[in-house]
Amino acid sequence: MKPMAHLGVGIGWRPEIADAVERLPGLDWVEVVAENICPGHLPASLLRLRERGVRVVPHGVSLGLGGAHRPDPEKLAALGERAVALGAPLVTEHIAFVRTTTPAPALEAGHLLPVPRTRDALDVLCENVRIAQDALPVPLALENIAALISWPGEEMTEGRFLSELVERTGVRLLIDVANLHTNRVNRGEDPAAVLDAIPLEALAYVHVAGGFERDGVWHDTHAHPVPGVVLDVLAQLRRRVDPPGVLLERDDDFPPEGELAGELEAIRGVLDPAGSRPSASLRTPSRHSAPEPAPDPIPDAAPVPAADPVPDAARTRVGLAQAALLSALVAGTPVPEGFDRQRIRVQSRSLAAKRAGVVAKVAPELPGILGGEKAYREAFLAYARNRPMTGGYRRDALDFAEHLLIRELPADPADRRRLTAWWQERAGTRPARRIVRWARALVGRAA
Repeated sequence: MKPMAHLGVGIGWRPEIADAVERLPGLDWVEVVAENICPGHLPASLLRLRERGVRVVPHGVSLGLGGAHRPDPEKLAALGERAVALGAPLVTEHIAFVRTTTPAPALEAGHLLPVPRTRDALDVLCENVRIAQDALPVPLALENIAALISWPGEEMTEGRFLSELVERTGVRLLIDVANLHTNRVNRGEDPAAVLDAIPLEALAYVHVAGGFERDGVWHDTHAHPVPGVVLDVLAQLRRRVDPPGVLLERDDDFPPEGELAGELEAIRGVLDPAGSRPSASLRTPSRHSAPEPAPDPIPDAAPVPAADPVPDAARTRVGLAQAALLSALVAGTPVPEGFDRQRIRVQSRSLAAKRAGVVAKVAPELPGILGGEKAYREAFLAYARNRPMTGGYRRDALDFAEHLLIRELPADPADRRRLTAWWQERAGTRPARRIVRWARALVGRAA
């Protein structure tokens, strides 16, 4: 496998900290959530960073390459367009499933869920990865994910699963050391054993992030400082290989700029305790200097021989298993045999809470209409208990509002009129008549 280009130390670019990111000293590169940008309307902050020679890598979260279905060509095309627009040397995604399409109706997790480490699931994943590689204009790297739950009847360790994935597809790996720690706490998996087993020559770069432990469960929040135990895992990786790049992820509850800079310095300290490796971006060009030349793309892996198509029966088996798990998590159906029921409950609550938080960001008027954050969350969690998301967060916000209106909520008539106006403006239709709402309410109670 060809050596990777050097990326250096970077941070996840988010709109909330865009100004701070531009001021961070010694920043080599940034990563942006691919689905949050439009190729024809890139944020000015990202354009300024690119003019300074800071690399930008798009990080996808919605492909679901570990799902039983083949990758969506439109999603692949969109990810490729973002890579081209950003001049990115590679794109990254996750070893996860995020939705099911079999049996109907389709269910959306709104979250990255673990793939069963079985032969069937590996066969499906490898074929999906090859489809993605053929469609993308730049190399692909895949990230190991954090998980609260384990699949029963798994046939491989995490290290073996990742190794065979690389061997069969030539895909690069994005190793998240925070996720390795999360899985140590939640699933009893030794980070050192994973690092010993995977082909580190396939390493594209590394993620570092924060979280917290409660009641024996590690929550990978990306909203807390990076703890020492995660930096320890980074140090274990550094003893084995000099990673081409390391990136700090922060997605919420953003700290002051100085704290972000301090966390980046802590990462640099782990990577190079002697402080002898200078960062490529320490010499920030003046606003009148010519921009640095665009970086060379990261070389792709050696070609991998074509494999036989995955039998439809294997995809069906994987799809049914994933649908049963996701339905238990988001639709209140029985927990499939062999899963830890307590962990399923924890994961289900976590998914609902995340869903409520994202809907509040997509539709920030709703908490105000419903009487504040607490009232909004109570109403949304009651709604979400047995009503899975099927069409994205914006659709979910509209469905939630309609659900309340069908039940003559909120109780205050003025608030209900405000919610009706909000819903009607965005749904582009008139609310259901009272008799229709009454009938739907009866059906909902019966369900």
